[in-house]
Amino acid sequence: MAVGWARDGAVQEQIDASVKDAVKQARKNLPQGKSKTHCMECDKPIPEARRKAVPGVCLCVKCQSELEAQQTVSTNFNRRGSKDSQLK
Repeated sequence: MAVGWARDGAVQEQIDASVKDAVKQARKNLPQGKSKTHCMECDKPIPEARRKAVPGVCLCVKCQSELEAQQTVSTNFNRRGSKDSQLK
C-alpha cells in the first residue's frame, strides 16, 4: 500500500525503473569486439579463459577491479523528477 501522494504500485514501479536503468547502463559498458591478449594498463597477459568469457576485454582482472572500484555510483538520491516518485 502506497502512502502520501503516491498511488498503489508506485514503489514497485520506481524499483523496476531503477533496475531497468542499471541494466541498461551495465549493457552499455560491456566491451565489444576482439579481445586484447595483454592488459592495456599493466601489459600483463590476459588469460584465454577470460578473453573467451568476456568478448572485447582489454584489461586484466586486477586492473578491471581497480577501474570498477573508482566508478562507484551513488544511488542515495531520487533520479526521477516526477512528484509520483517522491515517495514517503
